[in-house]
Amino acid sequence: MAQVDLDKMLVKIKATQWGLGDVDWDAPGADMIGPEQWPKLKAFMADVMWVEHVGARGFAALARTAPTETLREIYTYFQAEEQRHANAEMALMRRWGMLNGDELPEPNVNLRLVIAWLDKYADELPFYVLGATIPMLEVALDGALCRFLLDTVDDPVCHAVFDLINGDEARHLAVGFSVMEHQCDDVDTLGLLKMCAPALHPRTLLGGLVYVPLLSKMRDNLIELGLPEHKLIDAMARFGKNGGRTPNGRRNPYFLLARRHARRFSDRNDKGYHVPANLAVRVTAHIPRWALPPVPSWVKELTWKPVS
Repeated sequence: MAQVDLDKMLVKIKATQWGLGDVDWDAPGADMIGPEQWPKLKAFMADVMWVEHVGARGFAALARTAPTETLREIYTYFQAEEQRHANAEMALMRRWGMLNGDELPEPNVNLRLVIAWLDKYADELPFYVLGATIPMLEVALDGALCRFLLDTVDDPVCHAVFDLINGDEARHLAVGFSVMEHQCDDVDTLGLLKMCAPALHPRTLLGGLVYVPLLSKMRDNLIELGLPEHKLIDAMARFGKNGGRTPNGRRNPYFLLARRHARRFSDRNDKGYHVPANLAVRVTAHIPRWALPPVPSWVKELTWKPVS
């Protein structure tokens, strides 16, 4: 498959920008959310919104360390798009009566921990570490979450919003997979070993410790809401297929690590993975709110109001 032309992609990104003002938030259909669906959907939408901001924080870090000006500009747009997605999802929650005034949805404990880790360490991570992990997050969580909403929510405004969001996400993934492949251009065995070194740094290991229970928590929330587990597993498989479409992509040590994680996560018989991961979910659920790290100040930028 041909590599993505990043200059042409940047032109396309600029030409496809949209804002909340482009959506008719008062259109009919808000009452199509059933009373039995409403409470779980509220919690689900809060998770989706905060996952978008995890992606935004990751793209902000990538924009700081990207090796070319074109990529820096692309990632700056991607950061803004993820923030816009979060705002649009808040606008949907308000449309459905799930938020009052300027109320913010509460992030679950595992998302709080991941957000705090990103806010503290993301800017210190080498470009190729986040360059491989952000596509996995988008495929596994964002992709599965968005598809599930379109399958279960009948409100036409929700479908219109996620048509816009999915267009952005397709470009995020195209760039992400292309970047993973380019990271191993002309890299010899010694270079690959040097790329692996940051994986052993305590801050990277800590990131894995907060990310693993988040993925398990989101899986449990999806299943409780009615998503067949195989759809999340299928999303994980797409990451392995698309990320490994070229020889260079298959040489990227962080792609290989993420693919290995995806396979273990997808195998319910892998007790060596799921027993400690599920235990971590139960343990983190008992962390008192006062002991959690503070929510970063950038959350004040979130708004459901129809601004671009």
